[in-house]
Amino acid sequence: MDFTEEQIHRYARHIILPEVGGIGQEKLLNSSALVIGAGGLGSPVILYLAAAGVGTIGVVDDDDVELSNLQRQIIHATSRIGMAKVESAARSVADINPDVKLVPIRQRLDKDNARAIFRDFQVVADGSDNFPTRFLVNDAARLEGKTLVSAAILRFDGQLATYKPGGPCYRCIYREPPPEGHVPTCSSAGVLGAIAGTMGAMQATEVLKELLGIGDSLAGKLVIYDALSVTFRSVRVPRDPGCPLCGDHPSITDLSGHGSTANVCG
Repeated sequence: MDFTEEQIHRYARHIILPEVGGIGQEKLLNSSALVIGAGGLGSPVILYLAAAGVGTIGVVDDDDVELSNLQRQIIHATSRIGMAKVESAARSVADINPDVKLVPIRQRLDKDNARAIFRDFQVVADGSDNFPTRFLVNDAARLEGKTLVSAAILRFDGQLATYKPGGPCYRCIYREPPPEGHVPTCSSAGVLGAIAGTMGAMQATEVLKELLGIGDSLAGKLVIYDALSVTFRSVRVPRDPGCPLCGDHPSITDLSGHGSTANVCG
């Protein structure tokens, strides 16, 4: 493609990278990513993908902006309290980069719409904060053959993993959702707001790497971050032959086993 003078200036720091260059920037402008949740993790993911020039960004979230969100959800603003999060995100993206189209999907993700939503995007970034949504996202991405970059945060800790078709999936680590109330959530246990920025920026980096096809994929690994001790650990995650989704004899072939709805708030 022929870049405009404005695009050359906007993406100059990408274009001079040998691993990206003009060809890579063109690839980003023609690429698409779906972000689950415009919350703590989704905020930096959306902002960095937009700044990078990812041409189409879908955002799934049916919540409105609340005052308690602003401690970590940096894509929103005090003036937008009460506004739909997808609309607030669209305004921020428009301010950052007019090259980018944000597709607002103000729906509650469920077993009936997840696969159809995922189908139109190349890579899925999961920024949800609860197990029912994470399992639904994992299963839908795997059934649709989409690469999934998944992050999670709680208190002072974060986790990050990439799940690609043919490799291990989220169920290879966690077979089934834990009983309700067994694992605390950010709303009950708290989270340091900046942790969302740390993990969201890393998540955006992995999405960009997957779209560009550069570097070493995080697939097959789980990165664990402890902010209080400033330590990162990388744990190998092999494919589980007994996984009900991607194992040798899968029992999950559709999303019928999921509940009707999943909350994507973060």
